[in-house]
Amino acid sequence: MKQHLTAIIFALSILGSAIVLGNAYRKRNLEATRISVTGLGETDFISDLIVWEGVFEKQSTTLGVAYSGLESDRLIVTEYLKSKGIDAGEIVFSAVQTRQNTRAEYTDEGRYMGETFLGYTLSQTISIESREVEKVEKTAREITELLNKEIQFYSQAPRYYFTQLADLKIELISRATEDARIRAEKIAENSGAALGKLISANMGIFQITGQNSGEDYSWGGTFNTSSKAKTASITMKLDYRIE
Repeated sequence: MKQHLTAIIFALSILGSAIVLGNAYRKRNLEATRISVTGLGETDFISDLIVWEGVFEKQSTTLGVAYSGLESDRLIVTEYLKSKGIDAGEIVFSAVQTRQNTRAEYTDEGRYMGETFLGYTLSQTISIESREVEKVEKTAREITELLNKEIQFYSQAPRYYFTQLADLKIELISRATEDARIRAEKIAENSGAALGKLISANMGIFQITGQNSGEDYSWGGTFNTSSKAKTASITMKLDYRIE
């Protein structure tokens, strides 16, 4: 009985080894009959949408006076922007923000004595979203003219976007796929083989970088908003069977 059990175990071990070796051979044979290539789709484009923001503020020891001054400045800012050709419908004002200004007081020995109230600072953010990119760019550069009107205005750098991004992405996927197919055909030809059916296709990360910016690609995808002129790219990894 013991001899029979040993024989059975031995037979099962041989069978298991044969299955493992068979799978390994099958996998190796499969790898030898397939080819993996990566194609690139890339294009340059110019942004067609600009978003620009700025903040202006007013200070006073009295809240009502500060608010009245801010309201007056808002009218001046609005008229200034309209004089630059900015459409009134593109000008959006945020809610007014209020901040109390205080100064820490200390004794000559350095002991903290409390806070002295200095007044209020009221601020309001203005945002412009427009397809007239050049016009808004020019206005953003000239906004310091408001200093001559005694308005404290702090301008942020414009952000640039592209409204046809979905269509652009589809086009780049097509380009990357075609590029990968051509690469695969060339490799197969140089190897004396023929390109067979497509086994799988995997899309890489969509990247948008500023032209001549020196930006690095990111594993999570780069989405540049600081440059008007951009470069979009995507990769496609294709696996083909070779015959």
